[in-house]
Order: sequence, then C-alpha cells, then structure tokens
Amino acid sequence: MPSKSVLRVLVASVLAGAFASACVNAGAQAAAAGVPLSAPKSIQAAPTAQPASATFTVTQMSLEAAQAAAQAALNSCRTAGYQVAVALVDRSGNTLVVLRDRFAGAHTVDTATNKAWTAASFKISTTALGIETLPNKPSSGIRNLPRVVTVGGGMPINASGSLVGAIGVSGAPGGDADEICAKAGIAAIADDLAF
Repeated sequence: MPSKSVLRVLVASVLAGAFASACVNAGAQAAAAGVPLSAPKSIQAAPTAQPASATFTVTQMSLEAAQAAAQAALNSCRTAGYQVAVALVDRSGNTLVVLRDRFAGAHTVDTATNKAWTAASFKISTTALGIETLPNKPSSGIRNLPRVVTVGGGMPINASGSLVGAIGVSGAPGGDADEICAKAGIAAIADDLAF
C-alpha cells in the first residue's frame, strides 16, 4: 500500500490534470461560441518594453589625434628634461600609439600602455584610482588585477562627455610629473575633441 504522502501526490497530479483539461475545454468552447478570452485588467501582463536595438554607435578617437597627443606629451616631458614613453589606447583599451624616447627605461613602454589601459578601463585617472584603492579601502583589491597601474600618469580622454580613449606616460621622476605630460597631450587635441 502506498504511503499517505505518495497518495497525496497522486491525487494532486490527477486533480491538476483534470483542471488543466477543463480549462482547455472551456477555452475551446468559448472560442467556438465567439466569446473572446482575456484575463481581467487587474491581472493582465504589463506591456513589454520595446526591444533594444541590436547595434549601437560609439565615438572613437582617430589615429591622427592619438599620434598628435602622444607627440605633444613626449615633447612636454622632453622640455622638462624627462625621457619617457607615451601610449594612447582607444575607449576599449586597445593600443593605438606608443612612443618611447631614446633614453627612456625599458619598463616605460609597458607601464605607459598599462596606465592608459587602466585609465580607459576605470574611466578615471590613475592618480585618482590610486587614492581610491589604498589599503583598507573597499576597492583596494583592484590593485591586484592584471595590468592595473595605480601610479599617476594615466588619464582618460573624453569628447562631448563620452570616453574616446586614454593616455599613459611613464618615465618622469614620479607619477605627478608623468601626469603633467599626459595633460599636455590631451590639451594638444582638446579643440579637435570638442565636437
């Protein structure tokens, strides 16, 4: 003899099947009689939002603008007596331009590129990110992610409120000096970005 719980499940299954069958039959009879079937307004589904477009448009920085910004940043550092590397990335962090002055350290190319990548990825300067990720802050773990550089010299580049790329400078004596050169690079193309 089946247990009471098994019997309850069997009875519930039979009743559910009978109810579903009755609903289908009632619906078929109402449709045959020309009676429209609809739920009361209080329980009808809300209208769905229009589907999003399958594509979108973004603004990208041109290669020529990236080259001009890189050269201006390099020249700014040279004028200050620094040998640096400068990198520009697009809004997705893909490298567009890298310039390395002849006496810049071997580490500067990767560091400049990763500063630019970090600024594009987090959409803030690497100086600001460094402050936000200090030990014991909620975001301190970000410093441990691959490619993240939290030393000054990486700056996002915006045009009409949208990120179009980022610049990274490495090799000056300190992140604050790198950042001055990065700002000079952005300033050199600011008029071209204001559209």
